[in-house]
Formats: sequence, C-alpha cells, structure tokens
Amino acid sequence: MPELNKANRQVCDVDIRVLKTMAPFLKFDTANTTTAGLSGDSVYAMAKGSRKIAFANPLEGTMSIEAQVYPFKFFSLLSDGVIETTAAYADSKVVTCETEGELTLTVENGEIKAGTVFVYPEGQFGDETAVIIGTFADGKFTETATSDKQIIQNSNYEVSYIVTRTSGVKKISFNNKKLPKDYFITMSTVDKDEEGLLTPFVMTAYKATIQRNFELSFNSEGDPASVTLNFDLMEDKDGNIFDMIELTDDAE
Repeated sequence: MPELNKANRQVCDVDIRVLKTMAPFLKFDTANTTTAGLSGDSVYAMAKGSRKIAFANPLEGTMSIEAQVYPFKFFSLLSDGVIETTAAYADSKVVTCETEGELTLTVENGEIKAGTVFVYPEGQFGDETAVIIGTFADGKFTETATSDKQIIQNSNYEVSYIVTRTSGVKKISFNNKKLPKDYFITMSTVDKDEEGLLTPFVMTAYKATIQRNFELSFNSEGDPASVTLNFDLMEDKDGNIFDMIELTDDAE
C-alpha cells in the first residue's frame, strides 16, 4: 500500500535535558512557534568555468522556541541554568512620620542596604535641593540634627532605597562567568495524513547550544510580550546532530 501524504499544523512540545547528565531540565508545552532547520552548502572544483566536483561542508543547524506564555525558568537557559534566591533592586515608598525627626523603614522579606536611603518631602521625589540629610540604621532614618526640623510628625515623605531580599525571590544572573550548558532537545508534534490518521513526529537535537542574544519588549498595547530562544545544533561526541523520527506504531 502506498504511503499517504501528510501535513502538519501543530506546534511542538519541547523536552529539554542537560546533555552532560541527561537529567530533565524543562518540559515546555506552551510555545506558539517551534522551528528546526539544517543547512549544508558545498564548495566546487571548477573546470572551464563549470562546476565539476562538489565537496560538502559540515552541516549547520538551528532550533528556536517562540512563546508568549512561559515559566521564569525559561530564561535560565540563557545563563547557567541556575535560579538564585537572593536579589537586590531599587524600590521606593511613601512613609508617614510618627516621631518627629525620624522615619521607620521596613520591607517585607528583605533588608534595606545602608547608604542607599534617600528621603524627600512628598511630591519632591528626586529633587536634589529637597533631599533630607540623615542616617539610616536599625530600620530607622534619623534626620541630621538641625534647629529647623524637616521631618514633621504626621507628614508624608517619599523614601528611595536599595533592598536585598533573601525570601520569596527568584533571580537569574547574566554575566561572563555564567556560561550556558549544552542540552539534548526533543521536539514532538503529530502529522495528519490524507485519511485523518495522526502520526507522532519527533525531532531530536543531540547537542544544542543556546545563542546568548534575546530581547524583552513590554508594551501596553498590541499583542502580549513574546520571547524567542535560538539554539545552534552541534555535533555530539558520537557524531550525531539531528534526527527526524516518525512513530508509525503509535498512529491513531
């Protein structure tokens, strides 16, 4: 019986494993677009201006995953795959003075870094001429003693600071010391033939290395933010690069 033609209109589910250990890293089934491709050009020996003998260059390949719905761990592929639990970032809030000359400053699940606290009267945030001079220690900002107090009871003040959190936080760091791992990636979809039969179709990349370039764009209008990760397909220690697999016994 002749083989029926097939077509596809279903994005792949993606299984990503750490190549060194083959331990599962991320099972990703919310991609909008997944791609895989190979290229292998040739060079030619010429005779009288015509191509006579071809020499094939090594195969080059890429995979990509484009998604609008994704877990935070998705971005760790661009770093060393590690999610840290300590982070520092800038924050600010409005504080009401309860005791003249001082402000009580606390942050949930974190600590304010000394030397980073700046206090302004409400409505003058960032105005260098309005900044109130003082010191911060033990959760309190104390105004430097002057004859004319600027921090007055029941008045509001805008306070800026750097906070370090060690609880309830996830962080992925990007720097030149954190190098991405190599991954074994499987992309799975189903093909549909002319009689409506669905046949699982699988693509395997034996050694995928992520391209360390990405862009985050946030907009209040239009489509939700989209992220695309691109991988280069490398040759593993056994010479494998990429397989296309059809699971005929699993057709239904």
